[in-house]
Amino acid sequence: MITLGISCYYHDSAAALLKDGKVIAAIEEERFTRKKFDDEFPKNAIDWCLKHAKILPSQIDSVIFYDKSILKFERLLDNYIAVAPRGLRSFLDIIPRWIHKRLWVKDEIKKNLKGFSGEILFPEHHLSHAAHSFFTSPFDESAILTVDGVGEWTTTSFGFGNGSKIKLTNDIRWPHSLGMLYSAFTYFLGFQVNEGEYKLMGLSAYGKPKYYDLIIDELVDVKKDGSLHLNMKYFAFTYDRVMTNSKFSELFGITRREEDTNANEIHYDIAASIQLVLEEILLKMVNHVYKKTPSTNLCLGGGVALNGVANYRILKEGPFEKLHIPPSPGDAGSAIGCAQFAYYSYYNNPRVIEKNTSQAVKNNVYLGPSYENQEIQSFLDQQNIPYTKLESNNLLETTAKLISEKNVVGWFQGKMEWGPRALGNRSILADPRNSDMKDILNEKIKHRESFRPFAPSILEEYLEEYFELNTPSPYMLLVAKIKKPESIPAVTHLDGTGRVQTVSKESNPLYYNLIENFFKITNIPVIINTSMNVRGEPIVNTPEQAYQMLIKTEMDYLVIGNYLISRP
Repeated sequence: MITLGISCYYHDSAAALLKDGKVIAAIEEERFTRKKFDDEFPKNAIDWCLKHAKILPSQIDSVIFYDKSILKFERLLDNYIAVAPRGLRSFLDIIPRWIHKRLWVKDEIKKNLKGFSGEILFPEHHLSHAAHSFFTSPFDESAILTVDGVGEWTTTSFGFGNGSKIKLTNDIRWPHSLGMLYSAFTYFLGFQVNEGEYKLMGLSAYGKPKYYDLIIDELVDVKKDGSLHLNMKYFAFTYDRVMTNSKFSELFGITRREEDTNANEIHYDIAASIQLVLEEILLKMVNHVYKKTPSTNLCLGGGVALNGVANYRILKEGPFEKLHIPPSPGDAGSAIGCAQFAYYSYYNNPRVIEKNTSQAVKNNVYLGPSYENQEIQSFLDQQNIPYTKLESNNLLETTAKLISEKNVVGWFQGKMEWGPRALGNRSILADPRNSDMKDILNEKIKHRESFRPFAPSILEEYLEEYFELNTPSPYMLLVAKIKKPESIPAVTHLDGTGRVQTVSKESNPLYYNLIENFFKITNIPVIINTSMNVRGEPIVNTPEQAYQMLIKTEMDYLVIGNYLISRP
């Protein structure tokens, strides 16, 4: 059975193709259009998935869209009526887009899939989040919690998964949203909503939660079960294209920080405060879900599940014994989630659980385009780009040696990763022992804010030696305390933590062997891993885009397949 999942029209458009429940191709639209967080219909992503899998539209049994467009439109109309006469400008901007295109998803699907005659399904937004979380997990049964900005009406939901069935039983509804609360502070502190939330998380390590009580007293009423009610007099997102209003600024005694201006102590403290609020509310939710569902397992989904600091606290302080978060818990991941829901729950197909964790990681992540050595060499020759071809037996040794000598190396190998993180195939790699490397990478390579930390990739078997963590973190979604910060200062954040990626020999053998070679040279089983892109651009997709990274940054070397290229 062939199922195609689609997410679009909010942010992070994507497409995923499944055969008998197994993902055979998945990619975000931004990787083709080069427009970060592209929200348009994912025509390029769909075309690539079908071409890669050698499948015609006529062979697709069903297409699944990740939410119910008509319900979302209903919420928009109800919202504008409720806040009128405010919101006219926003109404005139948003509603025509819906009337013109976004309501007619079926027509758009048929227009872009000539020959398709199967069923088109529309599960609810949070059901798609829940499905991606549960069906990528190793659990036969699990509690499920999904938290984001908003779906149709729902902003938070919880329920239970068992076998091939998922049921969400409770929810919190618009406009009362933990995701929107965190995004409001993202906006207020000078970052872009739906993009800068992870920057806010990084900034929070520099401050103290001095405004925690103020936020709890004035902005959000939180109950013991984690349910919440926002004080809407401080927020503008229901009627404007901005998140906060003048009362919000008055509350903190400062105006909104403009993007690219210097952050100072009050910004750090506000960031630390909302981060703590997020963590405490999530812990209350998790404790409530534990009481209400018959499981010691928890699957976490929705965009808020990208907050690795909160995830670590849920794992360490929460009541659940095991925690699973999918590699792409946000909206892009729902392209897979909605298709999984259709295959297992709607069509009642039995679920086969991949118990081998490393194989599951491989199946869940490395799903995008790849390039053979012949294609790479053809591109390099056509562009007259000088290169050295490395044989397989010295590719890893040479690259590891370059990294150990304080060089920054682009690493472009195999299938592109699914999700927001580069996990060893479209990565920029560097030496974590060099305390200056964080600033070098931020300033000269990534062209981004100086406070932004970098992730450590570690050989899985050495995890507990270097981190206060005893469970694998293959998707870079847990921020854990570092036990040996003096050994790996470049990946140690100000608060002594690092956003960990564990690498096993089975999940990514080439990347594992590279780190192992670095370990032999340095006695450190850790390497800096950051995505191969500059600020404001998506992760590179093609050898040409990777080469452009070498040209427009101060990266020292690029390794594409077996070809080593030096910076001109």
